[in-house]
Amino acid sequence: MSHSQPARNESAWLRPMVARPADEQHRTATMLELFFDLCFVTAVAQAATAFEHELAEGRIGHGVLGYAMVFFAIWWAWMNFTWFASAYDTDDVPYRLLTLLQITGALVLAAGATEAVQHEDFTVITCGYVIMRLAMVAQWLRAARADPERRRSCLRYAVGILVVQAGWVVRLALPESSGLATFAVLVVAEIAVPVWAERAATTTWHPHHIAERYGLFTLIVLGESITAATGAVRASLDTHAALGDLAAIVVGGILTVFALWWLYFAQSAPRRLTTLRVALLWGYGHYFVFASAAAVGAGLALNVAHATGHGHLSDHAAASVYTVPVALFVILVWLLHHPTPVRIDAADVVHPVAVAAILAATFAPSPVLVTGILAALLIAAKLTFSARGATKASP
Repeated sequence: MSHSQPARNESAWLRPMVARPADEQHRTATMLELFFDLCFVTAVAQAATAFEHELAEGRIGHGVLGYAMVFFAIWWAWMNFTWFASAYDTDDVPYRLLTLLQITGALVLAAGATEAVQHEDFTVITCGYVIMRLAMVAQWLRAARADPERRRSCLRYAVGILVVQAGWVVRLALPESSGLATFAVLVVAEIAVPVWAERAATTTWHPHHIAERYGLFTLIVLGESITAATGAVRASLDTHAALGDLAAIVVGGILTVFALWWLYFAQSAPRRLTTLRVALLWGYGHYFVFASAAAVGAGLALNVAHATGHGHLSDHAAASVYTVPVALFVILVWLLHHPTPVRIDAADVVHPVAVAAILAATFAPSPVLVTGILAALLIAAKLTFSARGATKASP
């Protein structure tokens, strides 16, 4: 067995954290990674619920901003763990303990999500976030010790993360008036750390493993949307709402979520992840994919409540908080997985046309149902073009 592939003895307490091969065969997500995702969805659910509350109260701008800020903390901590694990997962006792510490931080973050979104109080959420990130510092220091070839890169990660975490803690003591500006500066700093670190030496992330991990989190976020919508329908029925009044929303929501799932997994992400630049753009772009997928559930739940006479939004405003995240998901999945340069043919035009139609559905009599039908038609169009392409390619 090569030096880069340490022996996987289940009883081992400590293994050298050497780089795993980027072309390792049969690389799949581990049970610990799945557990990690499952716990993180708690934070996603809390953020989406708080977002839905703000929308229902008519504070759309405030809700969108708070949700975007909280979701960044969730996504960035998840993403950093995912790419690190792809390169350095040893599955030994220290690795597991540090990962469980990150999960603890995620649960603390989830506990503070409501206060952050609704009242701009980021104290608890910052504590949870810093716990997660400091655990990553320890992981990178382990990797730096065991992987001389990429030591500079690992140390850059550790130092960069540590410095930015100090910034998040200091931010809590600053005046409220500087909250948004300091948040933006620290977000830029967080995003810059991997770019700076990878210039020293590229870590050995595994394209198929990364694609699988992102796909699994997409499943979890879409599942959370279904859960949120189901809860809203149940709550409406408990108040003696007629099922017929909700039928169009339920059918439209189901069609939409099914279509978003189909659209995402019709792509071949590993083929795109061939260079660091593409991988960074693809990985960073998923912030909007994940956030919009979770927001679909909040928008669907809000429209259920709106249909039963609850909420403070106009018909068009209620529709827009559903159609906009759906349109954002559709266009981003297409852009992130589309080969470059962009070809101009019927198969390429169908996505922008679908997005325009979904946004126009905001003004339809039954916007959720129309959106679901349009999303289903998009999938049908993709299948048709794919079949035609296969026919032309065959001898």
